[in-house]
Amino acid sequence: MSEAYSPVPELNLLKELQDRLGGRPYAGGFELFDYGDAGYLQGLAHPEFGERLIPFARASDSGSFYALWRCDDREDMATLPVLFCGDEGELFIEASGLRDLFRLLALDGAHLDGAELEEEDHTAGHHEYLAWLEGNFGLAPPRDAAPIHEAAFAQYGRPFAEWWLRLVPDHASVEEMLRELSSRWLLL
Repeated sequence: MSEAYSPVPELNLLKELQDRLGGRPYAGGFELFDYGDAGYLQGLAHPEFGERLIPFARASDSGSFYALWRCDDREDMATLPVLFCGDEGELFIEASGLRDLFRLLALDGAHLDGAELEEEDHTAGHHEYLAWLEGNFGLAPPRDAAPIHEAAFAQYGRPFAEWWLRLVPDHASVEEMLRELSSRWLLL
């Protein structure tokens, strides 16, 4: 019996699919890498980053990655918020948990750039991924990524920004995130 990829059953199921696909992409630019690879956190000097951020996948072909944010000590790590950490310093609360991220991945990368893909533009393993998503979780692709992003941001944006600013008070992307969150709250 092989060792599990991670302590998160949902990620282990995805890793099994990825291995079964033998290198064929299944969600535009996405690929699991070594769970918790601290190399992705280089440049973040405060030790709390290593304790609270868990990198687990490439988000794009350009070096962006996804990480779980251990915002608390909940047991079900699949319900931790998922961060998009851009290769140019961008930070976004991508999803409220892994299942929402998995739904976004079903858009095959279109959620990152807003493009609509034609059938022939999907990745080679896209149909297998959709079957996996439905078979394991009863989920389908969202019609629109915005409600998933907005819900995640509304729930976790302010706590994340406050946490980040406590560690890196001059980080521009988080300051922008706070302004956006403040504006959104005024509209509610």
